[in-house]
Amino acid sequence: MIPLALLGAMTSLQTIVLGLIALVAIIAALGVVLHRNPVVQGLFLVLNLLAIAGLYALLGAYFFAVIQVLVYAGAVMVLIIFVIMLLNLQPAARGGSGLTPVFFAFVLGLALVSLLVRAGRSFAPPEAALAEGFGSVAQMGSSLFMGYFYPFEVISLALVAAMAGAILFAKRDLEG
Repeated sequence: MIPLALLGAMTSLQTIVLGLIALVAIIAALGVVLHRNPVVQGLFLVLNLLAIAGLYALLGAYFFAVIQVLVYAGAVMVLIIFVIMLLNLQPAARGGSGLTPVFFAFVLGLALVSLLVRAGRSFAPPEAALAEGFGSVAQMGSSLFMGYFYPFEVISLALVAAMAGAILFAKRDLEG
């Protein structure tokens, strides 16, 4: 949720740009959900992640914007597109022909929006000032490599295991 005080401090041009980038993010998210081709879905996801990075930059979180582009739109999406192309899905496996997945995604989206609106109404900004250096690269790096080192490594092992599983599935399809 965007704090209302921040929106009040934005100029009208920044508000228009924020709305346009948010619209691009929503359209790209719909493209991810509604398109039948998995490669095109992955490219729509890249566009969505880039739009989110733009929102971070507009809100002044430049470090998060750069990390969003480097890690998610760069490295993770290369891995996802690689696995999608490695699986070489046949047209029948790309998605059903019915309206059920779209309806299910629409209902889940409405539920998510209602939860976000409810959370936004109960949001109260903290009164206390943030600690010195909060959100800096040094603080985040020390937090990542000291407090969250093992969860970070578990996630990297899960990604390697997923890639190995995709290679095994692709190899089985090529041999059979």
